[in-house]
Amino acid sequence: MKNHPSDIVYDPSDFVLLADYVPGIIQEIRYYSTYNFIGDRIDGYEEPCALLTKEAARALRTVSNEMTVQGYRLKVFDAYRPVSAVKHFQLWGIEDRDIRMKAYFYPDLEKQELFLRGYVAKQSSHSRGSTVDLTLLDMATGKELDMGGPFDLFSEVSHPDYRGITDEQYENRMILRRAMLRGGFEPFDYEWWHFTLKEEPYPDTYFEFPVSSAYLRK
Repeated sequence: MKNHPSDIVYDPSDFVLLADYVPGIIQEIRYYSTYNFIGDRIDGYEEPCALLTKEAARALRTVSNEMTVQGYRLKVFDAYRPVSAVKHFQLWGIEDRDIRMKAYFYPDLEKQELFLRGYVAKQSSHSRGSTVDLTLLDMATGKELDMGGPFDLFSEVSHPDYRGITDEQYENRMILRRAMLRGGFEPFDYEWWHFTLKEEPYPDTYFEFPVSSAYLRK
């Protein structure tokens, strides 16, 4: 598939269902549900599944294998995100009165600040297909590791290098970060859960097909 700078592409041929590449991966696709910073299912999420480019899925399988040996499982909150979902975020930003989920996801910020501070972007690396939001689950307890703040908390607390948390919480973040770096992913300054494949196959291409296994090549 050819791609050109800033293309919007509808071709899912190089994407895979993450669960097919990483057996046993846990998925809680928040934007398919209503438990997210908007409070509605997000446009483009037709199925609660994670999709990624083949390259990113293979790299994440390596990370998963390493974590399994250490007693952890990967839990994914989001992976590929269609352009239509990002547009949904933008339209929500225009509607000033809708702050239903403020107490849960942006308690210390006004809605418009989410865009000004870079927590919600006009273009998302997720739409390029090689970015994933995830955490770790302790196989011994069956619980997520305590990262000192939940997924999609728009706050300084979510910055990976934030030190206003316990040493254990900080180390838990570093366990995930080090594993992802070894697997070829790059972190994001604002979110401890967000990683993009360093050698992503489509660095300038944004995809628009829905999140659903039905669109993938069988």
